[in-house]
Amino acid sequence: MELRQLQTFEAVVRHRTVTDAAVALDLAPSSVSQQIRALEAALGVDLFARGPKGMELTAAGRRLRGWARTLLEQADQAIRDVRDERPLLRLGALETIAGTHVPRVLARFAQRRPDIDVEVHADRARDGLLNGVVDGQLEAALLLDSGDDIGGLGFAPPPGPLTYIDLEPVPLALVAAPAHPLAGRTGLAAADLDGERLLVNVPECSFWLAGNRLFGSGPKRVRAGGVPVMRAWAEHGLGVSLLPEFAVTDSIRAGTLVRLGLPVPDLSLRLVWREDHEHRPGMREILYAAARP
Repeated sequence: MELRQLQTFEAVVRHRTVTDAAVALDLAPSSVSQQIRALEAALGVDLFARGPKGMELTAAGRRLRGWARTLLEQADQAIRDVRDERPLLRLGALETIAGTHVPRVLARFAQRRPDIDVEVHADRARDGLLNGVVDGQLEAALLLDSGDDIGGLGFAPPPGPLTYIDLEPVPLALVAAPAHPLAGRTGLAAADLDGERLLVNVPECSFWLAGNRLFGSGPKRVRAGGVPVMRAWAEHGLGVSLLPEFAVTDSIRAGTLVRLGLPVPDLSLRLVWREDHEHRPGMREILYAAARP
């Protein structure tokens, strides 16, 4: 059993198909298939059931999954120790906040733990980050959420012993062009948005989920794109949009957008990690160094 085979096994588990795993590993699909067959031959068991929905783990594959992550982590630690390299914290982050909130977290961490390197993995998809934490590919992840439980914003977290700490609020703003019929009105209620065009991105987007909680099904969802696109469409009078305040401050100041008179609650910048990994040497102190304001 070779480390490269375990790395390939992990990639197939993560991406569900040989083709997608090959792209992630920069290998030919035939090489990925060959390594999986060699690993199965070495262990004497089938690790995957191959079907129309992709590669599904067998019972033996599920047992190997945890061992593969442990062995790969130990190998990485051994390499860093032999090379006399500093410990590494692998931190995932939503792309939405990678340029606005993550630098402050990194600056705090660098000040408190200059003995540790941080490697940031930005991702558009929340699921990818959370699965990375559950699978052990990331020590922790920064994302947007609300409520008293992970997924309180309206998404289902993957099964696993996840825990979190909220670092800081992320204010939202409901905005529209100055000429919009709702602009200038005070005391708006969620029902006032019934039938309005609500500019959104994708259903998994944090701001789409926040809009679901605030407005229900009343507004008509109009898919525009990411935060810059939603902001631009709103500036041109194509609808209203619920966006992070940091993304619209300049537009409000310039007068191309106005904040509508409907109070909206903040989201939270949330640091998520596996609770059962806190026992690792120094891990709890590392995570709280990143979290403490």
